[in-house]
Amino acid sequence: MNRYLIFTVLMILTALGLAACGGESANNKPANNTRANTGNTSVVNTISNAASTAVNAVSNAVTGKPTEADFWNKAAEGGMAEVELSKLAATKATNADVKKFAQKMVTDHTKANGELKTLAGKFSVTLPAELSSTHKSALEKLKGLSGADFDKAYVDAMVGDHNDAVNLFQSEASGGTTEELKAWAAKILPTLKEHQTMIKDIESKMK
Repeated sequence: MNRYLIFTVLMILTALGLAACGGESANNKPANNTRANTGNTSVVNTISNAASTAVNAVSNAVTGKPTEADFWNKAAEGGMAEVELSKLAATKATNADVKKFAQKMVTDHTKANGELKTLAGKFSVTLPAELSSTHKSALEKLKGLSGADFDKAYVDAMVGDHNDAVNLFQSEASGGTTEELKAWAAKILPTLKEHQTMIKDIESKMK
């Protein structure tokens, strides 16, 4: 993990610890009224929540677990890729199952992308506006293929993308820190798993 990040988070934790001590000292003084005690409790709770968030950030960085910023970006990029690659497959695929799957991808992921965009607006999060370089390359590759070669390349791309997406959404659904985003990931996860099962079944029939 970046040493500067570790140092910064440790400094934050130190400051929070000092603030907590100050809050405890205030609580040890005779209370004049209920409002003062309530205020001190609120401060300590805020400090505790901030400390927990900082510790989670360190843990995520050490273990390689995606941060919530990673989730916003990867979910948006992956969703856009599913739609763009599948729009192409819906017209170019020759295998009937592949074509049907592609049409379902366009429908399901267009809806999910819209929900994510609405959620991002609520939290003032700026989502990627275009495909990642990896997905751009995949799209260009598909444009140059046809027939069975196209079908196989598209299916391979969908298997890989859905394996990544299921892992990403499972991580957010179980450990996200923004409740609404966490709930959205949990809602979308069963659909992604359904897609994953469908595309793996198609892949097995093409071998």
